[in-house]
Amino acid sequence: LFYVPEKALTGIKEKLKNGKKEEDLKPFVDQLVNPEDVPDEDMMLPVDMRGVGKDFDSVEDIMEELGVVGAAEAFVKAREYFEANKDEEPADERPKPMTAAEWKETLAADDDLLEGEEEELLEEGEEEDLEEEDPDE
Repeated sequence: LFYVPEKALTGIKEKLKNGKKEEDLKPFVDQLVNPEDVPDEDMMLPVDMRGVGKDFDSVEDIMEELGVVGAAEAFVKAREYFEANKDEEPADERPKPMTAAEWKETLAADDDLLEGEEEELLEEGEEEDLEEEDPDE
């Protein structure tokens, strides 16, 4: 699941209707690659990347493999897949659109959580190393 700027997705849909010109799509696709630059008050929409038919780790990977036009089409498909709700999730349990400010806060919290887990793993590993270095032997 990714979140993408609503304005970028709307722009992509419009440009795809009017022909698939890379130079027309690129400014919108760039917003998908650099969502940190989205104004805080803009809305971010959830998209389900399973709709693309292949697993990608990042937007950069999508761009690299599919190019500008392919990536633009992939995100439109991902949004349509999300809206179709093929897993039939209850509406109240589904990811909701959020402002870019909320999305950035969520990302920051996730990063802090991951860093905390990494530190715990490192500390556990260091403790094991210390136990293995028994000076009495």
